[in-house]
Amino acid sequence: MNSIHIGFVPIGARPSVRELEGLPIDSLWTGGHVAAPNGSPEAMIGLARLAALSSRVQVGTMVLLLPLYPPAIVAKQIADLDRASGGRIVLGVGVGGEYPEEFRACQVPIGERGPRTDEAITLIRRLWSGAPVTHDGRFYPMDSVRIHPAPIQAGGPPIVVAGREPPAMRRAATLGDGWCPYLYSPERYARSATSIREFAANHGRALDGFGWYVWVFCNVGTDGRLAREQAARSLGGNYAQDFRAMIERVAAAGTADEVLERLCAFYDAGARHFILCPATGDAEPGSMIDRLFTDVVPRLRAYASVTQAAHRDT
Repeated sequence: MNSIHIGFVPIGARPSVRELEGLPIDSLWTGGHVAAPNGSPEAMIGLARLAALSSRVQVGTMVLLLPLYPPAIVAKQIADLDRASGGRIVLGVGVGGEYPEEFRACQVPIGERGPRTDEAITLIRRLWSGAPVTHDGRFYPMDSVRIHPAPIQAGGPPIVVAGREPPAMRRAATLGDGWCPYLYSPERYARSATSIREFAANHGRALDGFGWYVWVFCNVGTDGRLAREQAARSLGGNYAQDFRAMIERVAAAGTADEVLERLCAFYDAGARHFILCPATGDAEPGSMIDRLFTDVVPRLRAYASVTQAAHRDT
């Protein structure tokens, strides 16, 4: 059994979802916004597209900005997609906040995004039971609401919590089935894993079956300096800030050996499901993807297998 899973975020028109599914990957992912200035697609539409075009891998949102959506709509759409895909859906959620205009557009107070997300996660799980649900909540009260048919996956698809700060770690530890930070270093990942385990222990919750995900922006090049420059420009365009001084901390960019070293450090920090997102700027990612899956991913899997075997023998 693989000790790690490899996920990928399709960027651009090539390669297609069907071509990507032919690679040694385990999952495909989509993000999305409702009213972001960069014109991002909406996450549920992206998830439906991935579910329709794939047949083998898990497909998930990373992330759906949960406080922008009524929980009953999310529960229904995800249940339907889970059934249509044969039980391959993962619901990755976050609170957002970087684009206040989204909250204005959806008429949701931005200051309520955290508690709304907490309440919604709990409510969505109950709605996935297929039984009538009565909920006396602060934001989403309802009386005898039934969402059916239920998802294929028992108890519903995994809910993975994304974020970077302690409130998201607490949410993952107490309500989520997994944790997925982004723009992280391996060192910060290790610290967050420790915090999540502490939150869970204080809450009396075991983390059996908990998913340790990490979103990593990648650029594998023959020229490591150029790959890092491209990655910095790509992230700078996405987040409207200068990433040149921090790119080595928040991405895996460089030669194949340099990217491999970075991803192995995330494995050592506790990550087990890698969501790899191309950060190639204006350049088409096709050749980078070839290098990633030829020169990096097989060696990462080998490293994980050898490391896991060594731990079993000690």
